[in-house]
Amino acid sequence: MALILDFAIQGLQMVLVLLLAPLLTGFIRKVKARLLRRRGPSVIQPYRDILRLLRKEVVLAVNASWLFRTMPYMVFAATWVAAALVPTFAKGLMFSWSADLIAIIALLGSARFFLALAGMDIGTSFGGIGSSREMMIASLAEPAMIMIVFTLALVAGSTQLSTVADFMGSPAVGLRVSLGLALAALIIVGIAENARVPVDNPATHLELTMVHEAMILEYSGRHLAVIELAASLKLLLYVSLIAAVFLPWGLAPAGAAPMAYVVAALSYVGKVAVAGFLLALFETAIAKMRVFRVPEFLGAALMLGLLGTLLLFVTRSF
Repeated sequence: MALILDFAIQGLQMVLVLLLAPLLTGFIRKVKARLLRRRGPSVIQPYRDILRLLRKEVVLAVNASWLFRTMPYMVFAATWVAAALVPTFAKGLMFSWSADLIAIIALLGSARFFLALAGMDIGTSFGGIGSSREMMIASLAEPAMIMIVFTLALVAGSTQLSTVADFMGSPAVGLRVSLGLALAALIIVGIAENARVPVDNPATHLELTMVHEAMILEYSGRHLAVIELAASLKLLLYVSLIAAVFLPWGLAPAGAAPMAYVVAALSYVGKVAVAGFLLALFETAIAKMRVFRVPEFLGAALMLGLLGTLLLFVTRSF
């Protein structure tokens, strides 16, 4: 019976992130519109867009290969698995042994690689530009993520997320400057990886500035719906990662009572809402930077992660 319950909770977490991801995207759009004194679309508009795209016919270029047709599903699968592994409202679940920070980085890197290949498959100039810019961002974002993982591993003694969440929620963690630097670096990396302002503007299709949109311009129908859902899942993944590592309060332990899981789920939804509001406020208050300034922006994340790791080594040497 306990095994069935654990399997049900793990499945519920996988379904929760899948259903909540478009809602987070719609909530951010709604808040941004309100801050700009506009009515804006409904918070459930992303669900309508996905359903509309699923009903449309797929239009493929003449020179599209099998790679172009299968990449959306591979990107979605890798992103969904990575998002489902991050503890959202419960820790110590059935597959928590695989919820490792390095594994999540590998899954996200695989999804990025697949999407960049799809952008170059047709041979259009926009796809090539978007893929090259995506790889440029990845070349700086992935080392920064590795330094963040090193910092957390040195503090918590593990890269397994449930173990990290347990330690970060205990009084033993204390107040550490290195963790503050790691948090700032993770926020910068999350903004860049999700093509948000100031790195990219997901609401426009300007050929001189777009990154993510350039790689998916040739997609339509169900392929585009799957990619859009994967993009929403990736944004929710970073929000969940920040909440699980730096705000682990409210997570239900393994074998908790059903009411504890309900309270933890409500707490998780509250964290996601606050993060969505702060992201919308940040994007409204800041302008998009030039593409040539993006390496400086991500370089700051890399230096913050490196400083966090060096501070831990220095303080432990005394």
